[in-house]
Amino acid sequence: MTTAAGGLRLVPPPIQLADAPPPDWSHVARLSDDTGLLEHARNAIVRREHGYCVDDVSRGLLLISREPRPTAQLVGLAERYLAFLTHAQGPKGGFRNRFSFDRRWEDEPSVGDWWGRALWGLGTAAARSTVPWIRREAMNAFLIGCRERSPWSRAMAFAGLGAAEVLRTDPRAVAATELLADAATVIGLPSNKEADWVWPEPELTYANPALPEVLIAAGDLLGDETLLRSGLKMLAWLCREQDNGGRLSVVPVGGWRPGVPKHRFDQQPIEAAATADACATAAAVTGDERWDEQLFRAIAWFLGDNDGQKPMYDPLTGGCYDGLTATGPNVNQGAESTLALVSTLQHARTLATRSATRPSGGLA
Repeated sequence: MTTAAGGLRLVPPPIQLADAPPPDWSHVARLSDDTGLLEHARNAIVRREHGYCVDDVSRGLLLISREPRPTAQLVGLAERYLAFLTHAQGPKGGFRNRFSFDRRWEDEPSVGDWWGRALWGLGTAAARSTVPWIRREAMNAFLIGCRERSPWSRAMAFAGLGAAEVLRTDPRAVAATELLADAATVIGLPSNKEADWVWPEPELTYANPALPEVLIAAGDLLGDETLLRSGLKMLAWLCREQDNGGRLSVVPVGGWRPGVPKHRFDQQPIEAAATADACATAAAVTGDERWDEQLFRAIAWFLGDNDGQKPMYDPLTGGCYDGLTATGPNVNQGAESTLALVSTLQHARTLATRSATRPSGGLA
């Protein structure tokens, strides 16, 4: 709220879809160099001492591959990110994650979350990149990575989403089919034991929307109605759990558990972006406009309709703040959060186009 002259308290106007700016790549470019995408920043200034990670580079490649008409600058970044990922990949298909600023790997290839995110980025590049040589090399690396499997549900969910991207382009891709099916198996179906806990795990931790999203994708692309219904049920339940007075309130650091009062902070932009991704997939698969309302809440979270009632990005830099705390935004603008903003604004752009063609005139 704001206070006008005379003490009258004014309610700010509701956030509209038209308030969402277009995706801004300025800060992504600021965090990038001739090696890759640096992980952290203090305010908007990159912190080179923290180096690079495959997690963020994979996100960068994924989002540039989603751009329908990437600029020459973005194509150059995509080539750089792809080269980074192929350098990170081991001969068996696993990936290293952390690379220091002096160009030394700090770990060995494995199948943690970064393996899954690498396959998500590679699969998206193989399917969507506008550049033929990027598509070919991304597919080569994706197929090598497909040889591996991870015991971790999030890693398999990310990898499964990459496989889904490949299958949307080539429904006969055997390796991608097998990976997507295995991802759905590792995640499992929601428990029916407790009606108020519609989730396959005993707690909500991080990247929760990716789990129902991959079940929805698997159900759609593999023709499995049970998986599709289960994924939609899980996502609808998660959206209800993350509702706080009509606004999105994502699962914060530390997670939520049944029977324990919810704490609200610190919230991470990547969680809002994951919610947007999952709701966009649900909308695309089902054609149900109700998912667009949930997608809009994720967009509005970045614009200020959140538990802190503060915008989560800096329009001067194009960067996104690293977290929403009880006292306001953490104003550091790292790669993960900034890519989460860009991802969600990509969905806002698509939703605005879709909404403009509806007889109702679109979303608020």
